[in-house]
Amino acid sequence: MLPADVSDITERLRAAGCVFAEDEARLLAGASSSPDEVEALVSRRVAGEPLEQILGWAEFCGERVAVEPGVFVPRRRSELLVDVTVGLLEGERVVLVDLCCGCGAIGRAVARRAGVELHAADVDAAAVRCARANLDGLGTVHEGDLFDALPDDLRGRVDVVVVNAPYVPTYAIAAMPPEARDHEPRVALDGGADGVDVHRRVIDGVHAWLRPAGHLVIETGREQSALTVAAMEQAGLTAEVVTDDDRDATAVVGVRR
Repeated sequence: MLPADVSDITERLRAAGCVFAEDEARLLAGASSSPDEVEALVSRRVAGEPLEQILGWAEFCGERVAVEPGVFVPRRRSELLVDVTVGLLEGERVVLVDLCCGCGAIGRAVARRAGVELHAADVDAAAVRCARANLDGLGTVHEGDLFDALPDDLRGRVDVVVVNAPYVPTYAIAAMPPEARDHEPRVALDGGADGVDVHRRVIDGVHAWLRPAGHLVIETGREQSALTVAAMEQAGLTAEVVTDDDRDATAVVGVRR
């Protein structure tokens, strides 16, 4: 039985449309040290701010990763990228690039499971700051636009580039949940007219960085997967689609011929 005050929080969250209101009420109450602090956190959640940004962390691959307000919140579906990437790694100290890294959750999860020389990059300053905290001691985080952020000495020697670039078509952003649409950076959501603009930019630039037979792993949507495959094949990569129904996840894996 929930305490009365937490029950009240649950009802407020449920009325605001929170599907997992009871779990969220416990987390918000547990993160507070006074009634005033509880009220402040609950009010932020009722107003639509993502729970993870309020708590300061998100759960990803069984660990808590730091998430600041205004930073893209890693989704469970992106755990598929971790599984696929780890399965591609062979040997010791392989070179991994986590492009469009956000808070660094994907690179962190891979580095926890495999020995890698990890380089992560994002164009958003807040995401870079967050990633540097999450990847402290695990890798190097660079700020900049896609491959422009990376040091030149990585050219031609990267084993895997893993990418969670935006793939929501511009027209569909208005229909996204307010917690994403209003509180996550547009640059992390907007994939252009058909959702694959950033994918094409990544694919066009990846050859200079991958070693021969190196891999490119990109998260995409079910509706966008054929377009992502087409872009890879047009650029001379062999591509295949990988799906995970339990996590509602889709990725395209390309290999440099």
